[in-house]
Formats: sequence, structure tokens, C-alpha cells
Amino acid sequence: MTDAPADALPEAPAQQPPVREKDLPVAILKDQIRIWTSPVRIRLPDLIWLFPLAAATGVTLSTDTDTMRELPRDPGFNKDSVNASNALLTSQIAIPVTLYGIGVFKGDIHARETGILSGEALADSAVLDQVTKIIFRRERPLYNNAAGGFFSSQPGNKSFPSSHSMLAWTVAAVTAGEYPSKWVQLGTYSLASSVSLMRVLGQEHFPTDVLVGGAAGWLIGHYVFEKHRIRHGKTPLRPLTTGAY
Repeated sequence: MTDAPADALPEAPAQQPPVREKDLPVAILKDQIRIWTSPVRIRLPDLIWLFPLAAATGVTLSTDTDTMRELPRDPGFNKDSVNASNALLTSQIAIPVTLYGIGVFKGDIHARETGILSGEALADSAVLDQVTKIIFRRERPLYNNAAGGFFSSQPGNKSFPSSHSMLAWTVAAVTAGEYPSKWVQLGTYSLASSVSLMRVLGQEHFPTDVLVGGAAGWLIGHYVFEKHRIRHGKTPLRPLTTGAY
């Protein structure tokens, strides 16, 4: 995700003033309108990234059941994997929280901005995630021998998409955008990838769940970052030309 050319990325609207804490509710509402209406703004250049994502999703959907049946179903191993995913996600979210604290108490505008934008993006992702789960109601891998059926009437079957994966990749996109060094990008994307992997090994999600969740989270994080970020003395990026977000 980090190496996509600029013209293959979803569009953010013209750069806006930095969001202050009191502005977040309105900003999140505007984001939701933009996110849920994004399909009507899909343009031909968007196919550069939509086709590979759709192809990858098709592959994982066709192999989800076999994959999950092959993975360990040992309660101890699965529980350890779930606990690891929780710890990793907590660590990832702690990064912008810590940066926000530094920004507030030390007057670091850049750190504070990272915290605020991460909060906005996380809220956006949480809304999308919960609504999508209610719509698709996918069975968890440990239910019905990993059949992975959608629109299940059974309670608690909310496998698609993966909340952990979506939130982890949301934070990763904002953090990597604000601090674009190769080491920060390597660290934050490795952390997000580990969260996604642990959800699968824990038999909590199918590969498709973490793929779609991660992709949606990254797109939302990227969108929020591009919309509000301060340039911090850097050369402005070339305007994006596509319109999915």
C-alpha cells in the first residue's frame, strides 16, 4: 500500500485548515457523507487500485474456508493470538495518543495534529466498520466449520470486516503520512500487518475480513491526513487526481 503512485490514490478535497478538537464532530460528519457517497465519484484512474483490490478479494473469498480449516484450532493457540492482536492494536493506538499528549503539553503542533487526525480517522473507520458488520453479518471462522456465510441470523456473527485490522491500518496511514521516514513507515505498517495476521491465526476473522478491513482503514486514514494536514515546511505533494474518497 505504501508504494502506490500518487495518481493511483483516492482523492482528498482541497486542503483545509487544521482541525481543532471542538471541530471534530462536524469534521467526522462531513467525512461520513464523503465516505458513503464515494462510489458515485469513482473515475477511470481509480481502477488502477480498485482492480487489484477486487482481484485479491476474489481470491481470498474463494479460499477463505479452506485456509481457515488448515490453520490451527487449538484453543490455547487461538487465545494467545487474539490476546496478541489486542496488545498490538492497543500499542498502535497508543502512538497517536502519546503524540497528542506531547503536542498539548510541549506545544508540538505536528505531534498534536497527528493525534487529532488519528482520532478523526478512527471515528470514521469505527462508523464504517459497525454499519458494514450489521449489513453483512458474516459468520466467524469457528462457526459452522468455517463456512463463512454472509447474512447470518445467528447472534454475534460479525466477522466482516475486521475491526482490529481496519483501526490498525487507519492509524498506520495517518502516522506514516505525518512522519514519512522509511523507518516509521516500516514500523507502523509492520504493526498493522501483525494485527491482521493475529486475527486470522486467532480464528476470529477470515483473510478477506482483514484484507478489506485493512484496505478500508488505510484509505480512510490517507483521506483524513491529506484533507487536513499541515505541510510542516515540506514541499506540497502533487494533487491527487482520482475520486473514490
